[in-house]
Amino acid sequence: MEDLRIGVIGYGLRGSIARTAHRPGRGAAVAAFADPDPLAREAAAAAFPGAWSAVDHRKVIEAPDIDALLVLTPDHTHADLACAALRAGKPVFVEKPLDITVERCDEILRTARSTGTRLYVGHNMRHMPVVRLMRDLVRRGAIGTVKTVWVRHFVGYGGDWYFKDWHAERQYTTGLLLQKAAHDIDVLHWLSGGYARDVQAMGDLMVYGDNPHRRAPGEPKAEDWYTKDGHWPPHTQRALNPVIDIEDVSLLNMRLDNGVLASYQQCHFTPDYWRNYTVIGDAGRLENFGDGPGGQVKVWNARRSGYRAEPDETYAIPGNGDGRGHAGADPLIMDEFLRFARDGGATDTSPVAARMAVAAGYEATASLRTGGSPRQVPPLDPELAAYFERGQRADPAA
Repeated sequence: MEDLRIGVIGYGLRGSIARTAHRPGRGAAVAAFADPDPLAREAAAAAFPGAWSAVDHRKVIEAPDIDALLVLTPDHTHADLACAALRAGKPVFVEKPLDITVERCDEILRTARSTGTRLYVGHNMRHMPVVRLMRDLVRRGAIGTVKTVWVRHFVGYGGDWYFKDWHAERQYTTGLLLQKAAHDIDVLHWLSGGYARDVQAMGDLMVYGDNPHRRAPGEPKAEDWYTKDGHWPPHTQRALNPVIDIEDVSLLNMRLDNGVLASYQQCHFTPDYWRNYTVIGDAGRLENFGDGPGGQVKVWNARRSGYRAEPDETYAIPGNGDGRGHAGADPLIMDEFLRFARDGGATDTSPVAARMAVAAGYEATASLRTGGSPRQVPPLDPELAAYFERGQRADPAA
């Protein structure tokens, strides 16, 4: 089997995805990359010897010797780049979130359908061992029928990762209740078996907005913009983005289209970094303690009681690889994309689910910024939904 020749659009923080895809002699190799930043091109050249580079993404997208494309650029650029790739007939991996507005997401889905080109969205948490363990427990009926899901997201490195560059600006993200929460909203939808229909949210910029230590416009990030041990407590952060107009705390309530009630809470100035899911059914509940190897998922389902730390069932969260790349999820999602790019077929990720996660986050952000007013999540065109349910195959009756 010859290697798929991969073209990479953007080589920033998610360049790790491109490095994961690069497996010469084992099915895929990065053959070209495009980025307007000369430092990014220099880093990519070191990572992919022999690959050619371009400043203009169109040269890579239109190159006849490129078989598939990875779009790893800032979120607000995804629709333009993904649609160009789809029109060029190249299977495309689009990093999550799909884009930053509902309309732009729908534009991508319509383009995929009209061109018949394969579209894949990088919601890698569907391959995280903790998520798959919880999903398997739900599917086997360990807690009965899911009725409510509560998610708490402690973002210990929020000041480093989200308030020092473009993530801090609405024009590039809409907000972190879309950009960051799209992962968890997608997982919540997957565990619950439905999509958010009604949303209501509150939030504020409580910590980083008061920090006066900003970079000058155009000044690059400091070399120590991220450290494991430094920049604590949060008020010691320095060289923040010149513009910060997003929230660092958000609270979201949802009613799903199958009746499930759900909540999501996100904080970017906690001392710890992990996600806690509590899934309650009509015959028990499960909860994860830690979200990587060494953590556990616990199930209470045998009897009623007062507080008891010991559950009825305990499951170790399995290790996967070396623990890097979202607890081993990145290699698995790239395995799935490369197989899909070659052969098509069913995937655990879903362009429809990716769109619905953005739609929930977008409307939730609108609610948050209008005093917590309830909002309805716009449904997807049924014909588009049906196309992706068929595995991106044309309707045989058409």
